[in-house]
Amino acid sequence: MNRVARRQAAQRAATRDHAVVHRVAALLLDYPTADLLESLPRLRAVVRVLGDRSAHLRVPLEGVLDHLEQHALTELEAEYVRTFDLARRRSLYLTYYAYGDTRKRGVALVEFKQAFSAAGFELAADELPDHLAVVLEFGATGDAAAQESALRLLLAHRAGLEVLRLALQDAGSPYAGAVVAVCATLPPLAGPDREAVARLAAQGPPGEEVGLEPFAPPSYMPTTGARR
Repeated sequence: MNRVARRQAAQRAATRDHAVVHRVAALLLDYPTADLLESLPRLRAVVRVLGDRSAHLRVPLEGVLDHLEQHALTELEAEYVRTFDLARRRSLYLTYYAYGDTRKRGVALVEFKQAFSAAGFELAADELPDHLAVVLEFGATGDAAAQESALRLLLAHRAGLEVLRLALQDAGSPYAGAVVAVCATLPPLAGPDREAVARLAAQGPPGEEVGLEPFAPPSYMPTTGARR
């Protein structure tokens, strides 16, 4: 196999690994259910396929699986709410980091939904398009165009994603592993992205614009927290 062929094979393997990470992370970052707990052995088998070549992706995901396997559903439900509902820097809604609960967030949410619609990806009535689990599922289960679209959305909100990672790690949350693995599938931070993360980490999401109605319908403007 020549150098070009080896590079292409490596790229295909990386693409497969990244899809696995995004699909598993999408499930792990959703609100815990009995179905999720029943599926943990299957998810562990899927993650194991990453092997030593992608240990930097596999090991963080296995840490989340370990935690979920060791706790009862009621404990996990309460922990999920504490982790993602009660801290502004640990929101799973990506547009919240850039826009907070402001009118600009409504425009960003419409852009997410338009990207999904263009790829034929349908949201449930109670789902918001910027929830990290939704974006990851969109990319991991769609075709090549959907994968590229999901990647663009993640990169457009890279600063918020990295702040979420840092906040979960600082809190010692077992969910940090899922976000660590997702961030590891993205290009290294550099230049403006690195500066944006530092700025957002220091300042937090924007404050509420009092008295301004969102451009999007009210159903697109949730409080931060769990996808339930």
